[in-house]
Amino acid sequence: MAMRRLSIIDLSTGWQPLYNEDKTLSLIANGEIYNFRELRPELESRGHIFRTGSDCEVILHLYEEYGLDCVQYLRGMFAFALWDSRQQRLLLARDRMGEKPLYLHVRNGSLVFASELKALLQAGVVPFELDPGAILHYFHYQYVPEPMTPVQGVRKLPSAHILTVSVDPWRIDEHQYWNMEDAPPIEGNPAEILRAELETVSELIVRSDVPIGVALSGGLDSSAIAALVAKRYPGTLSAFSIGYEGRPRTDERAAAKAFADELKLPFHEIELHTSDLVKTFPDIVGLVDDPIADISSYSYYRVMQAARVAGVPVMLQGQGGDELFWGYPWVRDAVSQSLRKQEIGATGLSSLLHYIRLHPPLSRSPRGLYNWATSFAGLRSSWQAWQRDLSSPRDRLVFGDDGPLFRAVKASSEMLFTPEFREKTVSTDVCGLFTMKQPWAQLDVSITRLICQTYLSEVGIAQGDRLSMASSVELRLPLVDYRLVETVIGLRKAQPDHALSPKIWFRTALKGLVPDWVMNRPKRPFQPPRAWAAALHTTYGGLIENGFLVQAGVIEKSAASKLAQAKLRLGAMHDVAFETLVLELWCRQQRDRLRDVPSTNQELSMQEVKVGPC
Repeated sequence: MAMRRLSIIDLSTGWQPLYNEDKTLSLIANGEIYNFRELRPELESRGHIFRTGSDCEVILHLYEEYGLDCVQYLRGMFAFALWDSRQQRLLLARDRMGEKPLYLHVRNGSLVFASELKALLQAGVVPFELDPGAILHYFHYQYVPEPMTPVQGVRKLPSAHILTVSVDPWRIDEHQYWNMEDAPPIEGNPAEILRAELETVSELIVRSDVPIGVALSGGLDSSAIAALVAKRYPGTLSAFSIGYEGRPRTDERAAAKAFADELKLPFHEIELHTSDLVKTFPDIVGLVDDPIADISSYSYYRVMQAARVAGVPVMLQGQGGDELFWGYPWVRDAVSQSLRKQEIGATGLSSLLHYIRLHPPLSRSPRGLYNWATSFAGLRSSWQAWQRDLSSPRDRLVFGDDGPLFRAVKASSEMLFTPEFREKTVSTDVCGLFTMKQPWAQLDVSITRLICQTYLSEVGIAQGDRLSMASSVELRLPLVDYRLVETVIGLRKAQPDHALSPKIWFRTALKGLVPDWVMNRPKRPFQPPRAWAAALHTTYGGLIENGFLVQAGVIEKSAASKLAQAKLRLGAMHDVAFETLVLELWCRQQRDRLRDVPSTNQELSMQEVKVGPC
């Protein structure tokens, strides 16, 4: 086992692997255990001896006390590997919300793991072959949901899971140790309960032996974090904010600076330019282990780079607030649509009319309106969706898959594929994710779990983690702390809030901490200039025409030519063209890296990487 460390806690002695007292246990860990100071005295009182000040050393001694249940005591973000030489057993674990990644490859009685997909590829233990089912999911969602990865034979250990490997006899076991839906109901005043939990999180999450900053957008989520930390630890926080050349309406630097000034925070602003985006975007795509068709990845990267240059290796961000507190209209729609689906057997015609409302024209262009009119004003697609939901399992949630853009992207992307690729994906159910895991579960709670395990984990959290680590910066997300998540779920079980004003609990909890002018600002999505996608397509679109995806038999050459020559407009084909471009760039990055690896590395045998002691 080996690792490369970014030092945040105990800069001088916390080098890994870490060992227990008699060196029968060894550990490598990625992430941060926020409650290590609370755990350590209890362990010391039981006779455990600590050799370092590292936060991760508590994992070893928790394992000695509680075995596999050690993960239940950890509050933080982590992925770790613990080797038990006495039992000849390896334990792999990943944090509850999936903040830290862990990739796995199993073959012929061997297991290889790494925190980066590229490490497995460059070690030569798995060939670079695309997984058809994962690629189909990517074109539908703009990301690859866990546990899948784009590479055949490699998967992610799912969040909140542990995996054990016993060597003699060889055996692999895996189980989920936490499910947010199991949180018990909580009665009481939501604002008061949430405020107390937010105060606790803000105390734990800033523990560090190095400077800390906050990515401040001017929106409610990042402003709340800045206010909570600045109140508790005045003078310790710096603010970083991005903006765009020409200062368009989506530029929020002015609001961010005004609030930073109120909090007396040093303020760093970063102006983003289209020319720099075009130059750096292929490298950024390659830094993210899985392809993610989100152009805002450039913004993430530039903020983290600026923090590192300023000597701030720990950053806080407001990711998770919209997902947890109904900030996105489409998530609230998912609840109402899923509730409607559960009632369709009883509501008859009124339910069909509801489906018709959900199927407006896919495009307002003359051709789009013509196609909609000739399909009987959406009645055909509405009838099909209604019939599909009547025949689908009642535990299948409606999660945007009946939305017009989803349907359009689905139809447009599938037109790209070669017959051979379509054949390989014929049994893939891209909506299989949308299932209630517990038949008795509360529907809005299941929707919360679903968005956290898909969009939040695979886009927001994944991009932030990979691009911050590529900049040698540790990103911490207070609003995805698992205790805070459990609190929201518990309150939601006792007093459902999806029909209330967006983020009403969160806003009320922040009264007196965040000023009204910040609270009352209209919500603005994190929306880069429209010119960005067009500039990228103009520069790199030609790579699609006879590129990696064509040669790999994923997309038709004729379809690739049309995409390469198309003018990008908003709508389904815009999304498909951008998805294709990102995937093409990502594949080329992986291929080019493998060309640069010495052949001796590429020929590393599975025998050399079998599980064993350090």
